[in-house]
Amino acid sequence: MKISTQWTGGMAFAATDGTNTVAMDAPSPVGAGGALSPKQLCLASIAGCTAMDIVSWLKKHRSPATSLKVECDAPVKSGYPATFEKVAIDFLIDGPVPEALAIEAVTLSQTQYCGVSAMIADSCPITYRVILNGALVAEGAAQF
Repeated sequence: MKISTQWTGGMAFAATDGTNTVAMDAPSPVGAGGALSPKQLCLASIAGCTAMDIVSWLKKHRSPATSLKVECDAPVKSGYPATFEKVAIDFLIDGPVPEALAIEAVTLSQTQYCGVSAMIADSCPITYRVILNGALVAEGAAQF
């Protein structure tokens, strides 16, 4: 896996794999706030990686969700380097998905499959909640 990141002015950068490009910027007043910051992209990467695991697992078991939203919250420690203190993830799953299958999909993602979560869990704790059709059905912690 390779990424090339080019400075585009101010505190803005563009990262590319040669085919796809994503913009980054620092928040104001350091940057213009015109794109997600690198730390925000890190949270987006956790959400995207684990969401792909869950959608794939539910489809494999013929119980696709009608909606999946992954919300991540990560307070940042004061001082330098300013790293995540912890990461809390809410999985909001809607549709005719059996409760046990929704819990299994999230648990497997957060214990075996999500490589991004595994990398972050090495440096700070990750906790999660599974909310199925508006009801909290499980809570847990990433354990890789």
